[in-house]
Amino acid sequence: MPTITAFENSPDRGRGQARDMRVRWALEEVGQPYDVRLLSFAAMKAPAHLALHPFGQIPTYEDGDLALFESGAIVLHIAERHAGLLPSEPNARSRAIAWMFAAVSTMEPPIVELTMAMLFERDKDWYEQRLPMLHERVRVRLGELSRRLGGADWLDGAFSAGDLMMVTVLRRLNTSGLLDEFPDIAAYVARGEARPAFRRAFAAQLAVFTATSRP
Repeated sequence: MPTITAFENSPDRGRGQARDMRVRWALEEVGQPYDVRLLSFAAMKAPAHLALHPFGQIPTYEDGDLALFESGAIVLHIAERHAGLLPSEPNARSRAIAWMFAAVSTMEPPIVELTMAMLFERDKDWYEQRLPMLHERVRVRLGELSRRLGGADWLDGAFSAGDLMMVTVLRRLNTSGLLDEFPDIAAYVARGEARPAFRRAFAAQLAVFTATSRP
């Protein structure tokens, strides 16, 4: 049974935005049971964890003699070894993988920059001047994604690992108000969140936060 790592006390307070959520969701989609090893922030920088993740972050994935880091690489590994997250037709399979890369390489950087500014830069003198620029960068990407999605339920036919990665990236905007400007993308995210596998993964990570928050 594979073991993944996650925050002992997640900064997102159980909202399912930490990157272990992507791995949990993928494992739930393919029906693969898994164990979770919870880490404090101090343990994430200790030699034992740095041997698994050289940048001292989560998640990691261990299965037998295989150890992986980076959520996208882990999800791709899961998708390649279990049915349900990648199409069997070669070209469609390659397109799904391309959408995985698009989620983390094209969509995620401006979204993370915005959300980090909203969390950590509110007290800066230049915050109010910088915020419209950050919003606009995200709007540009959301507009491009909206045009590509059109009226489809998913990015390229059936639900795939590409959608899984994209939805988890877009969920970072849930409290920003930006998704309200793009109803088709908001509906796309809602479809992802309605999947039973997502709900199981969300409940599992929320249970960790609830347990560690008790007096």
